[in-house]
Amino acid sequence: MPIVPDVKNWTWVLERPCPECGFDPAAITYAAVPGLAREYTGRLSATLERPDAAARPDDSTWSALEYAAHVRDVCRIFTYRAAIAARTEAVDPQVPAFDAKGLDAIETADRIPVFSNWDQDLTAIADRYDQQDPSRVATELIDAADAVARAFESVPAADLGNRVRRSDGSVFTVESLASYFVHDVIHHVHDVRG
Repeated sequence: MPIVPDVKNWTWVLERPCPECGFDPAAITYAAVPGLAREYTGRLSATLERPDAAARPDDSTWSALEYAAHVRDVCRIFTYRAAIAARTEAVDPQVPAFDAKGLDAIETADRIPVFSNWDQDLTAIADRYDQQDPSRVATELIDAADAVARAFESVPAADLGNRVRRSDGSVFTVESLASYFVHDVIHHVHDVRG
């Protein structure tokens, strides 16, 4: 049985606690996001040392390896998105099946940059998450987490209110984008019981 694509709009996690993983946006400060990203990706990376890291617990759930590869790519894409939101140079993360083309602020009527949406399930298939080497993914995950942590750390406090829009219309500030990102990481650590 194939994995059922996740098509939910998870932006509600910016307004209320997640009943699945316990993430509470009201309890997280922007300054805490980089440390949380490093901590939780470290925990996820450690799950790749399990002998069954590449085994799916059931036919409809990703393995720890697949979740770790996904979170690695989440970190890469959010490094890119943080740069867009902060109005700094955004480098295409080169994630398979991700189109980095969005709209610059000068290309939109309201001067809010737009970043493209991401079909994470297409990336999982295109990049063969299930066939990747766990030790390589572990290293890449830690590196990607450090890069996104540095990206959020580098945004001046005066720019935390900069707005950016996802292609589906959801609007984020740098601050809410960071919270949305760290929920994804924490949630997937919960998924693999890391």
